[in-house]
Amino acid sequence: MFFEIFYTESISKLFIEQFVQKQISIMLNILNLLFAIPFISMTQSPAPNDPLITLFNFSKGANIENWRIVNDDVMGGISTSKFKLSNSGYGVFQGNVSTENNGGFASVRYIMDEVNIKEATAVRIKVKGDGKNYQFRIKNKTSDYFSYVTTFTTSGDWQTIQMQLNDFYASFRGRKLDLPNFNKKEIGQIAFLIANGKDEAFKIEINSIELY
Repeated sequence: MFFEIFYTESISKLFIEQFVQKQISIMLNILNLLFAIPFISMTQSPAPNDPLITLFNFSKGANIENWRIVNDDVMGGISTSKFKLSNSGYGVFQGNVSTENNGGFASVRYIMDEVNIKEATAVRIKVKGDGKNYQFRIKNKTSDYFSYVTTFTTSGDWQTIQMQLNDFYASFRGRKLDLPNFNKKEIGQIAFLIANGKDEAFKIEINSIELY
């Protein structure tokens, strides 16, 4: 009788231990899976605010040799502008627009190697303007005679402005062309331009230009 009870209790204890171990193993596998999912997601997917491509990031040591001024003097106007790095390391585009002699615009262009935009759908710029409207312009290829254009408004404070690439329309000398909006895979030039149809002084500081 004693041995039967002992044997039964031993079998029950062994069964319970095996059952508990099995449950622990199952729980550990579940926990490992739960912790692995966010880790995989974090390592394979960029954070929402990370740019796909940085077109230009201004800093105190930035090389701005490929930023070129193009004003309306190319067609007889007398607008003036300049581009420089500030002591804080921002790009500063400033000057005076004049509508005399059929003029009325000033611009600064960045000539760069063609960049494959990959899966980017938007341009994001960080700027501090003066409350005026500016154009942001892109070219598929530097040799193109026209640009793709959109307009943004500055507030006088630092702003992060996002512009959808498929909102950029084809334009040449202020005239909208009968072409599809931007749908290319490369960008070869970017530019800031001011042309509000009036005489005015202007100043805009630029921190970064990125594709998202």
